[in-house]
Amino acid sequence: MTTDFTPRLFERDADIRAIGAGLLACTLPREAWTHEAHLAACLWLLSERPDIDVDAEIAPIIRRFNESVGGVNDDTQGYHDSITRAYVAGVRLFLAETPETGLTSRVNALLRSPVGARDWPLRFYSRDLLFSVPARRGFVPPDLAPLPAP
Repeated sequence: MTTDFTPRLFERDADIRAIGAGLLACTLPREAWTHEAHLAACLWLLSERPDIDVDAEIAPIIRRFNESVGGVNDDTQGYHDSITRAYVAGVRLFLAETPETGLTSRVNALLRSPVGARDWPLRFYSRDLLFSVPARRGFVPPDLAPLPAP
């Protein structure tokens, strides 16, 4: 697993909210859609947008965004359902356990936590299963350990 990655942290709540709003409106620049932005948007959606059913809407939100910036959602690139759903589970668990209360402090703590690691889903999935076409196209249950639940 990766241990030498230092995440890019956020300085202001407004920056996180702008990523989330840009994702929803398909106005976020493609280069801003980083690993950290994915996790920040997920935490923002789960904690500040109760009007959005993340479980039902995350796939179409990300697919639409990818297409809006010229991306393709197919068997080899674009939206990956099992990775996304693993991180949604991880962010929910993080939110249930963190003592942090502010948006920026919670996002930065998430990024520094084990859940924020780029390879965190590999705690639950074998590499072959996680990077398979079925796992990209739809949710495939993990083969190493169950995803955490709050």
